[in-house]
Amino acid sequence: MRYLLDTHTFLWWIVDDPRLSPRVSAIIQDPNNEIWFSAASAWEIAIKAKLGRIKFEDDPVELIPQQVTANGFRNLPIQSDHALHVSRLALLHRDPFDRVLAAQALVEKMMLLTADQMMARYGVQVVW
Repeated sequence: MRYLLDTHTFLWWIVDDPRLSPRVSAIIQDPNNEIWFSAASAWEIAIKAKLGRIKFEDDPVELIPQQVTANGFRNLPIQSDHALHVSRLALLHRDPFDRVLAAQALVEKMMLLTADQMMARYGVQVVW
């Protein structure tokens, strides 16, 4: 199966946060699954780190790609069709990163690993 990580899911995974559901943890650990990390999440992390809303011991410019590689996640760039698909989404979420992640999951036919159940209202298959 193909899964897209929501930003918080990725962050909770790399720090072994207990808020990560056992189901999602099992999905990520299953080598038969493709786990994707979006450039939108990298962008969101970079902005929040700069604003001091997320703190890392190491430089996120080095840490995030290192964690993506170490965990065997695949990188998902933001393509034009992803960005344009945002225009088809209802204005449920004002967060542009969540909207791009929803569009990517829909366009790429991936399930989204997220605790944010509102994402399902976009028609995205949400797993938690």
